[in-house]
Amino acid sequence: MPLDVDRDVPGLIVKFGNYPLHHGGVGAIRSLGRLGVPMYAVTEDRCTPAAVSRYLERAFVWPTTGTEEPERLVAGLLRIGRRIGRPTVLVPTDEEAAVLIAEHQEELDGPFLFPRVEPGLPRRLASKQGLHELCVRHGIASPATRFPRSYEDVERFAATARFPVVAKNREAFVRRARPAVNGTTRIASREGLLRLAREWGERPGVILQEYLPREDAEDWIVHAYFDAESAPLTMFTGVKVRSWPPHAGMTANAYIVDNPELADLAARFIKEIGFSGIIDLDLRFDRRDGQYKLLDFNPRMGAQFRMFENESGVDVVRALHLDLTGRTVPEGEQLTGRRYVVENIDLPALLAYRRSGYTTPHAPARASGTEPAWFARDDLWPALTMLARLVRPGVKHLYQLWRAQRRGSGAAAQ
Repeated sequence: MPLDVDRDVPGLIVKFGNYPLHHGGVGAIRSLGRLGVPMYAVTEDRCTPAAVSRYLERAFVWPTTGTEEPERLVAGLLRIGRRIGRPTVLVPTDEEAAVLIAEHQEELDGPFLFPRVEPGLPRRLASKQGLHELCVRHGIASPATRFPRSYEDVERFAATARFPVVAKNREAFVRRARPAVNGTTRIASREGLLRLAREWGERPGVILQEYLPREDAEDWIVHAYFDAESAPLTMFTGVKVRSWPPHAGMTANAYIVDNPELADLAARFIKEIGFSGIIDLDLRFDRRDGQYKLLDFNPRMGAQFRMFENESGVDVVRALHLDLTGRTVPEGEQLTGRRYVVENIDLPALLAYRRSGYTTPHAPARASGTEPAWFARDDLWPALTMLARLVRPGVKHLYQLWRAQRRGSGAAAQ
């Protein structure tokens, strides 16, 4: 049966920073737009894939870096709200947007609808250090982690660490203004770590984590929507087959796979911390000790959210809109076996994984269906625009991400 959505309440895709080839935003526009919900989006220009979707009412061209003062970003959102002219559901697609909305709920309330949370919680969850501390407090397994405060701390860590290790930017907003590493970076040797650390300044904005060997691990995903009482209205679990950059970047190929243990773990954690809204969790199952270790907690919609849908046609973005507009979120089993493919990054990921030693025994041998990130018969322009923009700058960007992954392992390879 068709979902009982309120078509008088629009949705607004909110993103800060320059990443025009974002399939998650396109997916959200299509997901609600196909139900008749008027959709709006913040875009870098008028020729992004999101801006040309047939399901978009209007693109608000607003180039941002994610490093602006919060007051400026709030004022910009309020201007957009006045132009839309009616209460609008906010759909953040990055940590900066999710944190900003949570920390400025009073100013944004009225023009916009969004889950109410403890204002500081999304920033803690998006922070690698804050997340690790919450995991320790609530008994959630996570990789062993260190938080160096100086180059000397890095030297002391390097003297006793077991390599490879993983480096990540510590805070969500700092990754835009002063990124220490270009995303999650695997570092293979002491020499490689010290070489990178010399570029981090007096106060390294990174965390250093235990590396979970790919041959002994399997990557899992949890997406869910939690109501004001931190109860799950819809919950999904899946296994990641490939990512780009390899083993550290965004999902390139994945399957919906039932995992009740993982769903229970996520539900317990969310209830204990009191979060409300959409979550996107990345976990790695460590076969050596049989534990699911939480790597990342994204307090917002994940780029691959359209991978997940239940038998009632509900995904997490639809659940968000239904709940915030006072509608019932229909229950239903997730569409187990459905595959998700991000066309522009899955081919390089496939080539990179051929000799990686990584296996996904829980992935089904055959997909029950496939959800492409970009291509859609009823909305062709986003895929065509993606291809046009990918040819030159996109390939360069993928190469830079790959090089960032390789930098830490250069010394060992020699």
